[in-house]
Amino acid sequence: MTPSKFLPSHPSFESLRKQAKKLVRQFAAGDPDALARVQVQLPAPALPLSLRDAQLVLAREYGFAGWLDLRAAALRLEGKGLEWAAAEAERAIHDNNVRRLAQLVRENPALLAWHGDCGESLLGFATGSFGDSGDPHREQMFTRLECAEFLLDAGARAEPSIWEGAMRARAKGVLQLLWRKGALPSSLDVLAALGDNDGVRECLESMRTRSGGDAAAVTQAFLCACRFQQRAVAALLLNRSIELDPMLGRRVEQWRGREGFIDYLARHPQEYGSPWQTVVMNELLAAINENNFGEFSRWLEREPDLLGESHVALQVELLEHAVLKDRGPFITRLMELDPALLKTARRPASSALVIALDYGKSHLIPLLTPIWPLPNDLCHAAGVGDFLRVRGWFDEAGRPQLGSLSQHYPTNNPAVLRNLHWTPASAQQILNVALAWACMNRHFAIASFLLERGADINTDWSTHEPASILHECAIRGNYEAARFLIDHGIDMTIRDYRWNGTAEGWAYHAFAVNTAGGIDEVKDKAMAEFLARAGRARKAQSL
Repeated sequence: MTPSKFLPSHPSFESLRKQAKKLVRQFAAGDPDALARVQVQLPAPALPLSLRDAQLVLAREYGFAGWLDLRAAALRLEGKGLEWAAAEAERAIHDNNVRRLAQLVRENPALLAWHGDCGESLLGFATGSFGDSGDPHREQMFTRLECAEFLLDAGARAEPSIWEGAMRARAKGVLQLLWRKGALPSSLDVLAALGDNDGVRECLESMRTRSGGDAAAVTQAFLCACRFQQRAVAALLLNRSIELDPMLGRRVEQWRGREGFIDYLARHPQEYGSPWQTVVMNELLAAINENNFGEFSRWLEREPDLLGESHVALQVELLEHAVLKDRGPFITRLMELDPALLKTARRPASSALVIALDYGKSHLIPLLTPIWPLPNDLCHAAGVGDFLRVRGWFDEAGRPQLGSLSQHYPTNNPAVLRNLHWTPASAQQILNVALAWACMNRHFAIASFLLERGADINTDWSTHEPASILHECAIRGNYEAARFLIDHGIDMTIRDYRWNGTAEGWAYHAFAVNTAGGIDEVKDKAMAEFLARAGRARKAQSL
């Protein structure tokens, strides 16, 4: 193909991204030049023009078959060849394409030792679980064992963070692979997770000769055995834990007995410090889930230690979970009991405000700001509906005046940027999250204002991994925001990063999961049908 444009000797990939977004806006505004450019490269484009199609147009104008080829060329010329290769390798791992991964490693051996801005490695990417991998299906969806095995055989080093992450995520297949490759330590918790009864016995015998018997290690191994459903090993470790802590034994016997205690912890894999503290936290979280205010209050009153200074992190987690489940009275009750969280000189970090705005629960913000003041940035202003503050982040011509990007969410949260694959950070991401939060919290005048000033309605923002605002509306049953987005031309065919599903598919999935779980979630089916009707209407308009 004959290019109509040529890359400069020192191109900027960020500039190319902006060119594609500008083409989307110009096409939507009916700009004659933009219409002609698209017509040349895409004689029958789907309407409205998506960012993906605009990127394809731009790539073809530069003489490339597609956007990924243009991106690769630009990054090489920018001197970012290894970063490009790492991004390509991550895509190959995501697609479980071992052949492509092997090719990239052959061409770029430095990939085996590469670490990204957040410290991640390719082996960590292949073994990492974005969520619990306690059953084989979820582990297969989250991890890429074939790619991990290739990387290990090629010389990648298994750092402690890799097996520690696998232990937290209950990724049994990852642990077994690392064990086969000789990349795991023979520590008590590892042996417990693997169900190595003889190995655990030997460890316990060797530990008996040491003063104190390493109670913390035994406790950690016991919880690990429960989480990995290794009941025989768990029974062995519980007996030793009770020898070291007779108070635990009395609590266990008064509650459900040893076998019942192990069964309970096996069904509740998240750890919260000690075994008994794990029970208390799980019961409190269950009360929040079930909206059982009485049970929540009773457990807090029976376990006053939870309100102490040594458990501030657990108090924060209870608050965050109450926000997620929209349980305002539970937040108020916890605060009434005067937890240490309210007395600390420096308040601990928390995602409570972000959770409230991510999930469309900004009405809970006033309960949280006495603990964590609302940050002074564009996204939080948009999420709480403060139009005056939102306007203050733009000049009279409608251009963003954000100052230092580091003062704004999400650019000041590396974990979020990593999850969304938004590195390096940019002003566009701030605009897009502000739009998402305005939509999720039904501040549609602010959402319209932001769209007029460059926010991308087709952003791949989501609460966890790349998807779209419409995906979040679908799974949350947010009809008002879904209607707003559809009326303003959002691309309804966008598919999410992990499951390759559309927003309509997410709604049907929620319906199927809830129905299988015995929950009559008619609203999920209604949302799916609503999106299906909107999709058919959109197609009819384009004919």
